[in-house]
Amino acid sequence: MAEQIIIALVLGLVEGLTEFIPVSSTGHLILIGHFLGFQSAATFDVLIQLGAILAILSVYAVKLMRLLVGFFTDARSRRFVVAVLVAFLPAAVIGAAAHKFIKSVLFETPWLVCTTLIVGGVVLLLVDRLRLQPRYHDAMDLPIVTAFVIGLAQCLAMIPGVSRSGSTIVGALLLGTDKRAATEFSFWLAMPTMVGAFAYDLYKNYAELAPEDIKAIGLGFVVSFIAGVLVVRYLLDFVSRHGFALFAWWRILVGGMGLGALGVLG
Repeated sequence: MAEQIIIALVLGLVEGLTEFIPVSSTGHLILIGHFLGFQSAATFDVLIQLGAILAILSVYAVKLMRLLVGFFTDARSRRFVVAVLVAFLPAAVIGAAAHKFIKSVLFETPWLVCTTLIVGGVVLLLVDRLRLQPRYHDAMDLPIVTAFVIGLAQCLAMIPGVSRSGSTIVGALLLGTDKRAATEFSFWLAMPTMVGAFAYDLYKNYAELAPEDIKAIGLGFVVSFIAGVLVVRYLLDFVSRHGFALFAWWRILVGGMGLGALGVLG
């Protein structure tokens, strides 16, 4: 039981800290499991992810209520809701169709995770240094077609190590969105994407949930929630001032150390 609690704490902390920054929470969880020698149950990953989901929903609760009310009274709010749902559509279709391959093949390849961490870090670093001229300074002003293309970019994150938020942010930046708005749109897009993935994974794995796991899962859930709230609250201001270079170098460092460890340890 003590080992389960430690695993849940580690998973919860990593999930909460990395889910909304462009470093790939899934990639980190896969590498941690590989090098520490444990394979967490699918239900652990699923239910601990719920903590991160509730973190962003709680931080954005007021804005969500305004959007829900504005959907019926305000054209701008209605268009933004449609844009987010349209952006979510590619991941919903491709994720459901390729779920088995993603989970059984891609998630079992630490070499792939390390490589995509490094490549994604280099891409993020290059895009962060480009002198782009943003046209959109508010996530709510993104055209629906632009949102759809960003949603296509998000699908790259089905390859572990790419990062859902990273692919979304890079796509938004290249399509003319400033850094703050790109990050905020990745938050909004995370809501339906994570809820959908959570519901689908829970449907597939709920039978594995055992009563004796509840305490450990609950602890991991709480840690994930707290860490997620802190990240969501402060990330927008951070990227507005400092950009994404820190996350890019972190990816390269972790991916490089992972490849080195795999070469030595296997």
